[in-house]
Amino acid sequence: MNQRTFIMIKPDAVVRGLIAPIVARFEACSLKIERMELGNVTREQAEASYAEHEGKPFYTGLVAYITSGPVVKMVLSGPEAVTVCRKLMGATNPRDAAPGTIRGDFGLTLDANIIHGSDSPESATREIAIFFGE
Repeated sequence: MNQRTFIMIKPDAVVRGLIAPIVARFEACSLKIERMELGNVTREQAEASYAEHEGKPFYTGLVAYITSGPVVKMVLSGPEAVTVCRKLMGATNPRDAAPGTIRGDFGLTLDANIIHGSDSPESATREIAIFFGE
């Protein structure tokens, strides 16, 4: 089934010059880049994206981190795009991520785990609307 998903390359990966190698991994899996934009996340976008975490001890840090520098926002599509992207990214905590995954190869810490990807088609629709207004 063809799906769309939302991917964000986070500030630490952008600063470290990892945009091209990360994007290449998605392209190697025949995922189509429908949209891609380098820019900053606004406070409003961050708060909407992390709304389910509001009130938790780490919420303020999440918002501060994601708004701290430029990110790459992407809409990718292809067969089972959500599942394919989640597997490519690896476990959320880079220490638990398998070698060969994006987080396993490039991630340094849980707080700065270099990439975000939608966890379901419904999340993808919501996140694409937040970051691209679709």
